[in-house]
Amino acid sequence: MKGISIREMRIISNLEFQKKNYFTREDIKKHFENRIQMKNTIHQLLKKGRIVKLNKTKYFLVPIKARTGKWSDDPFLIADEMFDGKGYFIGGWTAANYWRLTDQVPMKIEIWTTKRSGKIEILNTKFIFHKTTKRRVDEAVTDHIDKHEFKILSKENAKKWLKSRK
Repeated sequence: MKGISIREMRIISNLEFQKKNYFTREDIKKHFENRIQMKNTIHQLLKKGRIVKLNKTKYFLVPIKARTGKWSDDPFLIADEMFDGKGYFIGGWTAANYWRLTDQVPMKIEIWTTKRSGKIEILNTKFIFHKTTKRRVDEAVTDHIDKHEFKILSKENAKKWLKSRK
């Protein structure tokens, strides 16, 4: 693949072989002699669009088969990986659509968290963050996509939320 160094190709191939679409620096440190070398390689992979930064420590690997560098994943999984599986839940229109309480397909994924607010776009998906309390986060339910867990507003609470919108 043009523009990717041998080391970068080795890292990407190794991660794909291990089926690690989401990874941390810890997962790739064996490929480097020191932290500076790792930092520079990560920077280059980010610049080339071969990885996407999800948070301070986690990245998403754009597979080699994505020849143009365009790729996506399930937004619920991206949200879960962004928050390392804790301190958030998916709510709003996104949860209402998930529980089939509305036919309206949301254009963005709404996430309630204790950590931040604002907007971000990752892998062509828009995420909107809303601040909430730890108690509300603890009330969220856990569901699965394949073998991956994510947190979402319960169906009952999604119904209440939907009624409050009318």
